[in-house]
Amino acid sequence: MLHRWLEIASTPSVKAARERYGSAAQYARLDGTLGGTGPVRNDRLGQAESDFISGRDGFYLASVSEAGWPYVQYRGGPAGFLRVLDDRTLGFADFRGNRQYVTTGNVAANDQVSLFLMDYAHQRRLKIFGHLRMIDASADPELVATLAVPDYAARSERAALIRVEAFDWNCPQHITPRFTQEELEGALIPVRAEIESLRAENQRLRHRLGHDIRAARQDE
Repeated sequence: MLHRWLEIASTPSVKAARERYGSAAQYARLDGTLGGTGPVRNDRLGQAESDFISGRDGFYLASVSEAGWPYVQYRGGPAGFLRVLDDRTLGFADFRGNRQYVTTGNVAANDQVSLFLMDYAHQRRLKIFGHLRMIDASADPELVATLAVPDYAARSERAALIRVEAFDWNCPQHITPRFTQEELEGALIPVRAEIESLRAENQRLRHRLGHDIRAARQDE
């Protein structure tokens, strides 16, 4: 069983680049160059992938135009808006945006897409290859309603379904840690508690100092 993500990514020109820069042997048994068996196939999402995906509030989505130009779009929403429907299927509500419809148009001609999901705070990254299908709300209102995010002020124009072909956990090297407001709030709870404790202690010392000064004046 070969590593499916590398199997897809390892085109002849990619393999040639590895040969040129000295990493061909590192990937040969994983991408099918030498055949044989490799690690897990990475074509079905497991619990680790599902948990990671469910915690994301955005991801980068790449498609390719009919002219061969790549297009990368950021899709965002409340954490968990990208749903794991089963171990081979992802779904999300396609919220109305600036109405350029570049991704929607691209996948109508070529449904192959790539997703990058980032956890900057913990320096983790998940890459996914898949096939994206857009379904108009009028064609399947029940599916669109299922993928909608309650209490989120956005209009769902379509349902987006992604058939997962492969995934890969990427190296955390060079990912600069960044934090959302929610992540910062959690990290700052002990800091704020410490500040409040120091304020209370400062107030207590001020009160005691004032008391000592008044007592000293009375003794003069």
